[in-house]
Amino acid sequence: MTEPRRLSLNAFIYPAGHHEAAWRHPASRPDRIYDVGYYQEIARTAEAATFDAVFFADGPALRTNVAYNAAPGLEPITLLTAIAAATTHLGLIATASTTYYEPYNLARLFSSLDHISGGRAGWNIVTTGTDLAAANFGLDRHPDHTERYARAREFVDAVTALWDSWEDDAILLDRAGGRYADPDKIHPIDFAGEYLRVRGPFNSARTPQGYPVLVQAGASNDGRAFAGRYAEAIFTAHQRLGDAQAFYSDIKRRAVEFGREPEHVKILPGISPFIAGTESEAKQLEREFNELTVPEYGIKQLESLAHESLRHLELDEPVPVELFADAGDVTDNSASRRQVVAGIVERERPTLRGLLHRLAGARGHRVFAGTPEQVADTFEEWFRSGAADGFNVMPPYYPGGLEVFAETVVPILRQRGLFRTEYTGTTLRDHFGLPKPASRFAPQPVAG
Repeated sequence: MTEPRRLSLNAFIYPAGHHEAAWRHPASRPDRIYDVGYYQEIARTAEAATFDAVFFADGPALRTNVAYNAAPGLEPITLLTAIAAATTHLGLIATASTTYYEPYNLARLFSSLDHISGGRAGWNIVTTGTDLAAANFGLDRHPDHTERYARAREFVDAVTALWDSWEDDAILLDRAGGRYADPDKIHPIDFAGEYLRVRGPFNSARTPQGYPVLVQAGASNDGRAFAGRYAEAIFTAHQRLGDAQAFYSDIKRRAVEFGREPEHVKILPGISPFIAGTESEAKQLEREFNELTVPEYGIKQLESLAHESLRHLELDEPVPVELFADAGDVTDNSASRRQVVAGIVERERPTLRGLLHRLAGARGHRVFAGTPEQVADTFEEWFRSGAADGFNVMPPYYPGGLEVFAETVVPILRQRGLFRTEYTGTTLRDHFGLPKPASRFAPQPVAG
């Protein structure tokens, strides 16, 4: 009998919370964002609610305007190793750049995390979108979009080949015969591309998952093609159900074109919920956070998307529609977050202050204020209507925002049969319902 389809839920951890003013609100703990115990506590909350995973974003440059917001400073693979020691089932997903790492080093980091955690690691593959990173690595320029994705394809091919280079049964542990491993089952990969050369073999055995779950978050044309070929989970941002459905359908189609099973690609939109006993109380909570925003912070963020100065606009003046007129449509764009903002401006015609408040909640992801039942209704609608396989839950403030979600929304999802009541596996692949990939070097079964 086929198991019923169920939601996947990740807790996207952003130190004080996903609202840009979270660090100013008394419900948050910005004083603890360099305290490993803080993140272990958050992870235990997510695990008690049987979340699939926790996820950390990252980038090799200081992008946050630290005059007005807390900077997420801890390196996520290191941090997740500490979280692994404090949890037993929770998946552990970290962001790492194919532009500013080398394949062998990054393969070792994620392989170690997967071994240490017993098979719970995931790699969020990014190409890095900021020019600020280049100078941190001695480069004169940040590679352009097309070049970054070309390198990324080579990078993932090289890393997965390294992880495959030990066959599953390469370790013999033959104490009597004095043989630890079979060298014939450990292979050089001899990878040679336009951007990367990696000989191999890897210096570590295959991990419990075969290799970590491959996650991706780009929504440009190159990003979608990359996702269809490689990604096993995709984090995405959508404001409207129809846009999410179009993205969902497009990615599943691309996966099939690459000979993959569509159910082995999990689409997980981000949503940042303000939750209270009544809708009016939830909206009041959202207003509290918005009133704590510093306009200078939001304007600088918005200018990076608009590619021009906004200093000539008054806060209560409407944002000109033509500011984002060339952002493209939902299926053909090379700057997906800019397109999300363009859609908000086109549909809602907000003032500059109103747009800053709309984006303050979760950097273009959907913000929702309502009761636990209304949040659950939204999740169910998107899940059942071909828009999502689950969600990247982005609490506006930590730790309480996740605690409220776990205590009030998760029980409703369980009552509706939409979410697990207990873990049925031990690895992140188990939680996502993904198969363990076979080593490409293993003997192929004989047909017939």
